[in-house]
Order: sequence, then C-alpha cells, then structure tokens
Amino acid sequence: MTRYEVAVRAEATLGEGPTWDPAAGRLIWIDILGSRLHTYDPATGRRTTRTTHQHVGAAKPRVNGGLVLNLRDGVGLLDPDGSFRWLHHDPVPGRRANDAAVAPDGALWAGTMRYDEAPGGGTLSRVTPDGSVAVVLDDVAVSNGTGWSPDGRLMYYVDSPTRRIDVFDAVDGHVTGRRPLVEIEEGAGFPDGLTVDADGCVWVALWDGGAVRRYTPGGVLDRVLELPVPRPTACAFGGADLTDLYVTTARTGLAAPAPLSGSVLVVAGVGEGVAQPAFSG
Repeated sequence: MTRYEVAVRAEATLGEGPTWDPAAGRLIWIDILGSRLHTYDPATGRRTTRTTHQHVGAAKPRVNGGLVLNLRDGVGLLDPDGSFRWLHHDPVPGRRANDAAVAPDGALWAGTMRYDEAPGGGTLSRVTPDGSVAVVLDDVAVSNGTGWSPDGRLMYYVDSPTRRIDVFDAVDGHVTGRRPLVEIEEGAGFPDGLTVDADGCVWVALWDGGAVRRYTPGGVLDRVLELPVPRPTACAFGGADLTDLYVTTARTGLAAPAPLSGSVLVVAGVGEGVAQPAFSG
C-alpha cells in the first residue's frame, strides 16, 4: 500500500476536483452531490466549507480573486466578497456539471453529464470570460479529467465509460486529432480525474480501481499508487513546491464504504506538478 496521509478526514458523498490555489496556499475541493465547496490550508490545518445552491462539479481560482464554478445549470462566478452571478446559464433537465479545468489561455473547459449517465447526454465546452461558450464535444457520457501538457500543445481528456485517456493536439483554444493515449484494462476501474506533471506524465484516479496511476507521454504505465479506498475520484499536485499529490475520494454507491471513503488523501513527495492557470474572468 502507498504511504499516504489523511489531509482532510471527511465523509463527502462525491469528493472531487482537487485544485491547488497558489495565491492563497490552499487546496480547493468539492463534494458534487453534497453541494459543498471546501478549502484546506495544509500549513495551518484551517478548513472552510460553503454550501452551493445546487450540485457543483468543479471550482477553480480566478485571476482577480474569487472562483469560477461549474454548476448543475451552468457556469457561475463567485466573487471575493461572496456574491454570486451567472456567467453562462443553461439548465437542461436531467443534466448536471462534472469536472472542469482551466486551459493555459485562461478559458474554462467545463464538462457535463446526465444523472443517469446516458451515452451522448453530456458535453465538453470551452467557456471564455465574456460568457461565450463553444461546445467542443457533444457526444459524451461522463465528462471527466481534462489537462494540458506543460508546453500546452497537448490536451488529455477522459470520458469515463470509454475506459480511455484520449489526447488531442491543442492550438489557440482549439483541439484536433483525438486519439487514445491509454485504455484501462477490464477490472482495473474507470479513469476519472487527472493531472499532468512537470515531466508531461499523466496521473489518473481510477474509480472502482482503488489506485492512482501515472502514464508517460507515450502511454506507458510507470507508477501505481494503491490507496485504501475503492473510489478515488481525482488528483492534483499541491503544496508550496507542488510535490504533494492530493486525492479526493467518494462514498456514493458503496454498500460498505471504506473508513476513509469521502476523505482527501495526500501522498507527499511523489512527483512535481505544474502551476495551474487561473480563470481569466
């Protein structure tokens, strides 16, 4: 078993979206189905929790403070004073937000999915600070991990039921040339949230696989972190030097959750991350 620590002991229903906020020196994470936005400061141990008014798929820092939220009914802005406003409001019955990521150019790539996970019911869209939305993929089941290579020329993406991590060529906010990087073998779980390290390697959490894996840019598996939870959901590098890997976990759907299901785990000194851009709006 991997040497890990418990960063935040919790019972989140669907813990997700760990994001390091370098300006505040804290981890941001969410409980999608619990409609909770959490922060954790590893230097002081301070934690905060805010209830969102609907299911929240992701929360990312903004350049001038506050957060951008991927919510059930669209993308919204949480200002530093705590006020909220919609940037893009697009409610669709039976659909909710899921994972999201900020691209090197400061745009938000926001994923959606149907609650029943019906194939083709979800999307991946690029949202710019002026509220413009371009649907990039419109035939998605469970839109999940999204990340970019350190030079910004490749984008990695997961639609979980496909069992694949796909890679695209990325240029000026557009992606082309979709192709599989890796396919997760039957019985090893489903790829969920991901992050890319300073070496260009992809770390992916395996839902129902109890592990986080690291793949090289060529798609070769070169590291496995086994964890004491069946449903790790996403991972992100954090800490002052971006060498600690934080992993969110879930309890939802488990008849007998593990003791740490729903907590945030951290594996110290496991690699070196890349500073993530803030949303430019």
